[in-house]
Amino acid sequence: MHTVPLTTPGLLRGALDVERTEHGLLPHRLPARARAQCADPQLAQAESQPSGVRLAFRTRATAVELDTLPTKRVYTGAPPRPDGVYEVLVDGVPHGRATADGGHTLTVDLATGSAEHRPGTPVTLRFTDLPDHDKDVEIWLPHNETTELVALRADAPVAAVPDRGRPVWLHHGSSISHGSDAANPTATWPARAALRAGVELVNLGLGGSALLDPFTARAMRDTPADLISVKIGINLVNADLMRLRAFGPAVHGFLDTIREGHPETPLLVISPLYCPIHEDTPGPAAFDLSALAEGRLGFRATGDPAEVPAGKLTLKVIRAELSRVVQERAADDPHLRHLDGLELYGPADHAELPLPDGLHPDAATHLRIGDRFAGLALTPGGLLTRTARTA
Repeated sequence: MHTVPLTTPGLLRGALDVERTEHGLLPHRLPARARAQCADPQLAQAESQPSGVRLAFRTRATAVELDTLPTKRVYTGAPPRPDGVYEVLVDGVPHGRATADGGHTLTVDLATGSAEHRPGTPVTLRFTDLPDHDKDVEIWLPHNETTELVALRADAPVAAVPDRGRPVWLHHGSSISHGSDAANPTATWPARAALRAGVELVNLGLGGSALLDPFTARAMRDTPADLISVKIGINLVNADLMRLRAFGPAVHGFLDTIREGHPETPLLVISPLYCPIHEDTPGPAAFDLSALAEGRLGFRATGDPAEVPAGKLTLKVIRAELSRVVQERAADDPHLRHLDGLELYGPADHAELPLPDGLHPDAATHLRIGDRFAGLALTPGGLLTRTARTA
C-alpha cells in the first residue's frame, strides 16, 4: 500500500482549515481566527463536523484504506444515534459506504446541558473492488460526526484531481443545511444539490449557529467562490437572539461583508423553510422533555406570540424582512437574488413529510429539498447563474 500524505495539495476539499492533532489532522469548516472569536461549544461542535468535506484524488487503485478517529455523540435518554457514514464516489457515482465502530465518545445530558468526553482509538476503514482504471475517487466524511484523519493508503499511486472547471458553490445555513437527519453525507440537501448540478460544494451549514455572526461573514468573504448562498432565519428564532430592530441591519452587515470579497459573485438569500412551531410563535425553542421521557427527540416553541408586535421574531416576520432587504439592495446589486424557503419546503410538503422532531427534515425531505434547489438555483438560467441576473 502507498501512504498518501494527508497534506497533499488538493486532497482535502470543503474545509476552510485543518488542525494538527495528536493523531493526525482535524478538518475545520471555519478558520482559526473565526473559531477564536466565539467560545460557544455548539459552534465548536458544528464546525468540526465535516459536512461536505471529502478527500478527492485520482488513482488506478482498487483498494483504499482510511484510518480515522471519529467522535460519537450519545444523548442521555434519547435513542442511540446512527454511526456516521463514510461514502465513496468513483467518477461521481456512489460506490460504497462504511462506518467507523469506535473512536471518542461525547455523552450529553440534554436536560442539564452537561457533557462527558471519553477518549477512544483510531479505526481503519477499507474500501475495495474499485474499478481497475484511472478514475476520480472521493471519500465523503460523515456530515454529523467530528472526524480526525489519521492516515490514507492506496494500492496504487495517487495524484491530485485535475481542474474539471466546476464552479465552487459556497453555502451557509443552519443545522438543516448542515444535514441534520440526512441519511449519509451525499444526501444532505446541499450535497444532493451540488452533485446533481455538478458544482464543487463548500458547506458552511452550522448546526444551531446560523446567527449572522460577523466572523462567519468574514470567512465567506475570504473564501474563493463562484456562487454563494445564505439561508437565514430558523436559528435566530429558536435562539431568540435578536429583535426586528437589530435583524434588518444585521442582514445588511452580513451581506456587506460578503460583498467586500465577492462584489459581483451571484449571491442568493434564502428565507426559512416551513416550520409550524415557529411560524407565528417566537423562540426560544426548547427540548420537549415529555418526548425525551418517551425516548424520542422533540422541540417546542416557548415564546409568546403577543410579543411579535414589539419586535420578537417569527419565521413569517423573517421571511417578510428578508424579502424587503433583498429588494432594497437589489436596486444597486444586480447579482443579488432572493428565494422564499417555502418553495423548497412548504405547508403541502409538511403535510406529506412532517418534521419528525418539530424542527428538522428527515432523510427523504433532504433529497426533495436538494432536488428543488438544484432546479431553482443551480441549473442554467437559475437563481445562482449570471444569465438570470443580466437577462
